[in-house]
Amino acid sequence: MRRLKIGVVAPGARIPPETAEGVVRVAADTWPEAGPEIVFHSQCFLSDGHFAGSDEVRAAAFLEVANDERFDALWFAHGGYGAGRLTELVVPRLNEAARRKSYLGYSDAGSLLGALYARGFPNVAHGPMPRDLTRENGPTAIRRALKWLVERSPESLEPSIPAGAPTAAFNIVILSHLLGTPWLPDLTGHVLMLEDVSEHMYRIDRCLLQLTSNAQIRGAAGIRLGRIAAVPPNDPDFGLSEEEVVRYWCERSGVPYLGRADIGHDADNKVVPFGPAP
Repeated sequence: MRRLKIGVVAPGARIPPETAEGVVRVAADTWPEAGPEIVFHSQCFLSDGHFAGSDEVRAAAFLEVANDERFDALWFAHGGYGAGRLTELVVPRLNEAARRKSYLGYSDAGSLLGALYARGFPNVAHGPMPRDLTRENGPTAIRRALKWLVERSPESLEPSIPAGAPTAAFNIVILSHLLGTPWLPDLTGHVLMLEDVSEHMYRIDRCLLQLTSNAQIRGAAGIRLGRIAAVPPNDPDFGLSEEEVVRYWCERSGVPYLGRADIGHDADNKVVPFGPAP
């Protein structure tokens, strides 16, 4: 039986080589025999200011892995910022081999994941990335991601995923930035799961105002709230919690609020496939 081959690229920020080495060790420990082959593109370790190489270098690496039929999956190495800068450079140049692949990432990666889903790519998911190895209990997140990529393990999935409605998951700020672009997928009828990190509560509120004012978002089956982590203090205090903010905008816009989701910028982040439940 052929080993699954996973290519890793960094459309945003870089990762150090020791993170890649650690991910390969986790995979080897999880599958002592016949586990996946994980190939980290050398671009993952480059540095060009904030980014893991220039836009052109990052785009070329993405296309090299995505369009290569020998790879079964493309795994985003890290978020940070930068994936959205590549969308126009890579999406129009993807071939049929790219369409057949699985894509996994979250946070800033949502820019490209959303664009791929908007173009009908069927195997797109929000979930842990190699960078998560450096978090507390990071190996658990890596195993969860690999179990989904290799086995489509149901234990990797966010537990509230419904049997009927399709799902999608995004960083709140990233999704708000997709509005008004050609890269926003049709989220009508979807259970939409949202999370974020390091944003002031007033910014979360501002994004929810924008999102729930959008006709497509108002057509969603509902919103589930993941974790909003590392919220900087407001001065004065904003006066509402993250759940109160989301409940407010859901009620005001008529989008059903469906409760919490087990996703976020931490090692407990679960996998949410885009589209109907597998």
